[in-house]
Amino acid sequence: MKIDKRDWMFIAIIVVVLGIFIGISGKEKTKTVPNNPMHKISYDAAFKNAPGPDASIFQRAFYKPDKKGAEVYCEPCHKEMNVPFPPGHPAKNRCMFCHKFKR
Repeated sequence: MKIDKRDWMFIAIIVVVLGIFIGISGKEKTKTVPNNPMHKISYDAAFKNAPGPDASIFQRAFYKPDKKGAEVYCEPCHKEMNVPFPPGHPAKNRCMFCHKFKR
């Protein structure tokens, strides 16, 4: 099988597209929710229905934490502890839209 000019153009386009994807991907900039005693209530709410260690690998691999159940604790606690949100911070009721839990 001979590789002609059209095939090399296709290969070049694929390499360029892959190069762009690799170039724009970088280190994740999303801050995680600290896994400390102060944020334990959020972790407990998010992972209360998590599959146990004896669950199937399929259940454990595709489990998603209950983010909406955990975000209800964010704003009241931040106000109570006088922890200010940074300038330009988006709506306070959607914390888990940007922040992630550590596994």
